[in-house]
Amino acid sequence: MGAMCGVFGIFGHEEAAHLTYLGLHALQHRGQESAGIVASEAGVLKSYRAMGLVADVFTEGVLSQLPGSAAIGHVRYSTAGSSHVKNAQPYQVSFNGGQLAVAHNGNFVNADEARRELEEAGAIFQSDSDTENVIHYIARSREPTFEGRVVDALRRLDGAYSMVFLSADRLVAARDPVGFRPLVLGKVKGAFVVASETTALDLIEGELVREVAPGELLVIDAAGVHSSFPFERRGPRRCVFEHVYFARPDTKLFGESVFQVRKRLGAQLAKEQPVSADVVIAVPDSGVPAALGYAEAAGIPYDVGLIRSHYVGRTFIEPQQAIRHFGVKLKLAPVRSTLRGRRVVVIDDSIVRGTTSRKIVKMLQSAGAKEVHLRISSPPTAWPCFYGIDTPSRQELIAATHGVEEIAKYVTADSLAYLSLDGLMRAAGDETGESFCAACFSGHYPVQSAQVLAVGR
Repeated sequence: MGAMCGVFGIFGHEEAAHLTYLGLHALQHRGQESAGIVASEAGVLKSYRAMGLVADVFTEGVLSQLPGSAAIGHVRYSTAGSSHVKNAQPYQVSFNGGQLAVAHNGNFVNADEARRELEEAGAIFQSDSDTENVIHYIARSREPTFEGRVVDALRRLDGAYSMVFLSADRLVAARDPVGFRPLVLGKVKGAFVVASETTALDLIEGELVREVAPGELLVIDAAGVHSSFPFERRGPRRCVFEHVYFARPDTKLFGESVFQVRKRLGAQLAKEQPVSADVVIAVPDSGVPAALGYAEAAGIPYDVGLIRSHYVGRTFIEPQQAIRHFGVKLKLAPVRSTLRGRRVVVIDDSIVRGTTSRKIVKMLQSAGAKEVHLRISSPPTAWPCFYGIDTPSRQELIAATHGVEEIAKYVTADSLAYLSLDGLMRAAGDETGESFCAACFSGHYPVQSAQVLAVGR
């Protein structure tokens, strides 16, 4: 699965692998499970991928083994049950058309049917990932050019994809026809760059050229950038949850500053769901911009009430019985002087299962907060995502089975309220409600499949 990941590609720079390393570092928030880079020198591809964070996976020694003026890279988000280096990207293969590497952010909704069809035709799969379908289709394509094969393969698959491909002499980037996942084109010292977010361009001191359009295919080679639109146009349905949570706040996304959108979400939430309180705090780090917007609009002081530890690894050892809920305490600590004896509004971006929210509310209460009012800067997450965010099944989403009052009771808050879907769309800059995918809030899925249709049955 290409679930919620980060991709980066560069063509025409003598330090391609080093810049890819920096680009992936700036995209680390999009995936912490594995990282990989494939570089191309004189038509030969070399790759390195491993489990772990970018800075741990890529040492100077490793990067020196990846020479060349073109490279692509990938950071992968943790998904249950498939945490294995065989699923780390980019994938690199040799086939009858030469060498090929691919990195994918998104999710193909017809991946299971495609895999069955390919296996019946004799394909042998090396991983659990839906991205591997693309490689098999490219290898089987009769198209004469590399980009023709890519188009041929992607026409057989449906769903969300922002992808980068590397061959011996070119870099190809593709974005699905509705543009679920972000992808931008940039430039650095004469070299062209594609990346999931503008924050990757900022770190390498590149400049943003433009967003890659939904349904666009870019071919970058020695002659420059060639653009085409080989896929059926369907109108944009960009993922609104990128604005709510996933993108980094310093990113410019779909033409808007993510930080400013999150502040507007908070301000809109204060209008819709006011409460008498003494202080507004955030669940860090993702809740901070919305909390600032809420505090400003409500005229209530903002303060720091929770401190996040930035040194929690992916695994840690918990004492058997001594301390329950140890995990959240390792990640967050209350600032008692902010909370003691005060009515607190705590802003978070979403509630998924509700267990973390419950632990946070109890932590604030035990630190001396007089009242705890939980405000969420998005609507209730009641439907799973099939387009590249690893949300649980519908049964596990608390908002799918419980009303707001019941959730408030479960998390033990004095009150709980969410932002409306209309309010979310307005704050995200979509007056019509037509240009974003909000399936996780509404249950209206813009791209259908057997997997999607089975939800809720």
